[in-house]
Amino acid sequence: MSSLHRQLSQLLAVWSRKRRMDISLYPATYFHFRTICSTTSEPDPIQIHKRKLFLWFSHLPQEEKQFGSYFSPETMHVDPLILERKAEEKAGLLCSPLQTEALSSPSVTVEQLFEPTDAWSEGRGVNVLLYGAVGTGKSTVVRKLVLDWCTGTTLTHFKLLVPFSCEDLSQLSKVASLRDLVSRKYLHLRKHPLLSGEGNQAKDVLFLFSGMEKMKLDFRIGSTELCSDPNEAMPLDVVVVNLLRKYLLPEASILVTTRLSALDRIPQKYVSRCAQICGFNDPERQRAYFTSRLLHQSGETARDNETQALIELLYLNLQREKQLAVACFLPSYCWLTCATLHFLHFTDAKAPIRTLTGIYTSFLRLNFGGEVLGTGTGTNVPIQEHNNSLMLYVVRTVGKLAFDGVMDKRTLFSEKELEQWIGGETKTDEELRQLAMFRTDVLDFFLAPCVESGNHLPEALCENDQRQYVFAVPAMQEYLAALYVVLGENKSALEKLTRQVSVAIGQASEDVNALFNILSKFIPLRIFAVFNLLKLFPKLYDKISSHNKGSIARTMAAEMFRTEDSYNEDVLDQVKQSLLGVHGPQPRQYSEGQPFELYPIFMGGLLHYGNRVLLQQLGCSIQSTTVVQITRVLRKHLVRELNKPQPPEELMDLLVLLYEFQNPRLTAEVLASIRTIRLTNIRMTSLKCFILSSVLSCTPESYHLGELDLSSCLLTHDMLQMLWPAFRHTHNLNLQFNSLGSESCILLRDLLLDPKSSIRSLQLCDNPLLESGACILLEALPDNQSLTHLSLMHTGLGDQGALELAQRLQQHTGLQELNVAYNNIGDNAALDLVDACREHPSIHTVHLYLNPLSDVGKQSLYVRGVPRSQGGSGRRVKVLASVTEGSDISEDWHPILRVIRENAPSWDRQRVKQQLQVFLRDLEWGRRQQQSLWKRLHFRRVEKGVRQTLKMLEEDTLPSSTGYSK
Repeated sequence: MSSLHRQLSQLLAVWSRKRRMDISLYPATYFHFRTICSTTSEPDPIQIHKRKLFLWFSHLPQEEKQFGSYFSPETMHVDPLILERKAEEKAGLLCSPLQTEALSSPSVTVEQLFEPTDAWSEGRGVNVLLYGAVGTGKSTVVRKLVLDWCTGTTLTHFKLLVPFSCEDLSQLSKVASLRDLVSRKYLHLRKHPLLSGEGNQAKDVLFLFSGMEKMKLDFRIGSTELCSDPNEAMPLDVVVVNLLRKYLLPEASILVTTRLSALDRIPQKYVSRCAQICGFNDPERQRAYFTSRLLHQSGETARDNETQALIELLYLNLQREKQLAVACFLPSYCWLTCATLHFLHFTDAKAPIRTLTGIYTSFLRLNFGGEVLGTGTGTNVPIQEHNNSLMLYVVRTVGKLAFDGVMDKRTLFSEKELEQWIGGETKTDEELRQLAMFRTDVLDFFLAPCVESGNHLPEALCENDQRQYVFAVPAMQEYLAALYVVLGENKSALEKLTRQVSVAIGQASEDVNALFNILSKFIPLRIFAVFNLLKLFPKLYDKISSHNKGSIARTMAAEMFRTEDSYNEDVLDQVKQSLLGVHGPQPRQYSEGQPFELYPIFMGGLLHYGNRVLLQQLGCSIQSTTVVQITRVLRKHLVRELNKPQPPEELMDLLVLLYEFQNPRLTAEVLASIRTIRLTNIRMTSLKCFILSSVLSCTPESYHLGELDLSSCLLTHDMLQMLWPAFRHTHNLNLQFNSLGSESCILLRDLLLDPKSSIRSLQLCDNPLLESGACILLEALPDNQSLTHLSLMHTGLGDQGALELAQRLQQHTGLQELNVAYNNIGDNAALDLVDACREHPSIHTVHLYLNPLSDVGKQSLYVRGVPRSQGGSGRRVKVLASVTEGSDISEDWHPILRVIRENAPSWDRQRVKQQLQVFLRDLEWGRRQQQSLWKRLHFRRVEKGVRQTLKMLEEDTLPSSTGYSK
């Protein structure tokens, strides 16, 4: 008996824990539901229904999870504009997304659409038709409506809300009654009295059918029989039709969402009220959406200021760039804008790997996943039996338009050109119906009227009165063009014919060979040798197909390294500027017309396995054999191009291409031909640092760059942490002109102490390390054996830093060259440092120019640089303190002047002028000491160079700082 009691106690404990878990998963607004249920012996089916609906509709797709774990439907939702339409107004979109003041219909909410009106009759439910174009936010409105009903904040007069997906219903072939249909998806509602049809209980029920365009409904009496019994089994389309007719549960209300092309599927007499979802018609709604997406993405306050500034820049650009505002009229493009900005600004090593191509592919999957191109009304064949992928149709029509535009360097298209490219070859009635549906539902999603001023349009286009169209987002044109090429849709007529003939002959050869293998036992084999020729044609096609895949790779390489685009901004900066605008000087652009530098990068990104999986769900298949063939040829062409000198912008674009490709083997093979990566003056961001580290991490541990130049890249301490994997693959590391402080020296010290690191040259010129930072960095010298060149020019070292360096030098035996120029080092500290260098076993050069050294101090430095006696080390340390060495010209005077010319624009000009005047005084004194005419002329030559540098400094004609390689 005690064991039984113990088991019952354990069961009660488990049940109570599970009950508490269910309550914890439910929001605070549900607690009054729990209180009601606790007073009854059995759980209320309505409360179970609300809890399950809340969990189902709170689930976010994978694409939404990139915004962070703090992202939820409650924080992200912004209500789109909903306008009630009359019967004569419901066809078509608004004339212009920007003309909001001309709207005649009032804005309403979904809840207001179910309020009683003068036309409402007692005892009959309301049928509301909610329609909108692709991307206007129908699914989001439905999800928010269901969640609000579950929490009791809207539509509270309905006790039961029963949502259905018409896409799911269209897949069901068995007959079923209304109650069976409900119980099939919601088992807990199987015997609920509200659905029994008795009395007027159904007045508290709201049915929701989303995506009505997925079903084929026939309201003709002769085709669809009448039904008023919720227990009678009938075809599902008949059940839905009778619900809308009000023969079945006439007291129940119904909300239907659909697209523009399916408005006529439901006769007007069965629609009580009609409303159109119009998206975000004004910048304030767009701004609210961007704030909800970006400002709360991390749950931290550290990035709030940066994010708020980002939103302000985006908002200002929306007011200035009307074309971007037109694109963001659709909430889907607001999502794409936020996802792109999140990718550009909030990528870090802890976040899951995302690519720009993956964002665009996910964007299309969110809007067109599982979509097929239907035929509309007028056909007896169900839509699903056609199996025409809507996305594949987009690629073959809009993708072809995008591809031809990229080839011709065009972004504007006239109405006549749209008719020619999209649907120009349609012949059958079936194709015409598909084209009509496509133009109504989908075409405006990709193309928008050009709203820029006529001054920006070509003269030939301005003369015509035809409206010009552009892609809603410029990068979408490049993405669709890349997808068009990668899918092989740009084949010639001969290639397409060859493929068809090859397939036909290949199929015939299998049947013929099977037959004649049997007959060959009775007839000589020579007669049947001719049938082996049937196998020849498919092999010939394979060769042609392989050549076509190679042409795709050649196109990628050619577009990647176009000469006219070589010195444009890197591609990530171009994407950022297209969204946030340009603030300050206009970016450099040397190519004429619109650059399409994302086009080859998207081509590479589409070959990534993850993107191919998403495209497969969209009905666009890229075979693995195709990827292998393209990759093999692409590697050869990339290696060939990289053997030529490339500007920093092109190298950055190459790194982006390799990152988008996400193919470690290809990346390692391409980087094997690179020994130097110079990214001078590239505006590095956390994303670019992550890309650089990710790409170099694909190489084996034995791979090392000869030089990694990141000078003048606006690096920060956080970026250095992301670049740690890249630094491990580097021998010579150049970090000049990056405003790195003393906190960065901790990371650099650890880098020098890392046994996997092999840094030989570390250049930290023009970084405010100060004495404290230098002391931290020097802690690595005793245990580091790889460093041979250390440049600390203009780092605020001071006398104490120089003395600390002198003490540490003897603990490191491999250093060969030391640069501490322009560090405010006096005579005594400089003498002690040179003495330490002279006693060092390997240091041969010390840079001390631009320091406040006296004439006596300079002379002493040159004397100290020579060994005191034959018993010393026997080495001479070259001390570069001025353009002269005593009464002689320094053999390194030219490099010293070059350093000053290159770096003076970022230095204290008055200090540099004083040092140049000191050089002139030294030269004049040395020239007077010379007896030889030739030496005097040499002094005059050097003096002329110093005076030219001084004049350029005074007239502000020195070139911009590019960093010094010493």
